[in-house]
Amino acid sequence: MIAMTEKAAKEVKGLMAREKLEGYSLRVRVGGGCCSGLSYSLAFEKETGEGDRVFENHGVKIIVDPKSYPHLEGTTVDYTEGVDGSGFTFSNPNAQEGCGCGSPS
Repeated sequence: MIAMTEKAAKEVKGLMAREKLEGYSLRVRVGGGCCSGLSYSLAFEKETGEGDRVFENHGVKIIVDPKSYPHLEGTTVDYTEGVDGSGFTFSNPNAQEGCGCGSPS
């Protein structure tokens, strides 16, 4: 399961409303590009693919592809605001180590 905090869901809904993306879902995936091997990406998509898992938290549908799911299982997506900026954060119990290159891990 992939979870999303209420604060993150509110931010996602706001972005979707501003972009007029009614009926879309948030796709969460992992990929290469970070010094620890994985990085997170978010995108709005209307369709699901074969084998995708779909979760819903606080009114936001989250889509995860079959390759990303084992790396994301148990992850919570949050939204934080602070002195250094704002953005989505990922609390992932599967992460082996932090990333030292500045990319979210």
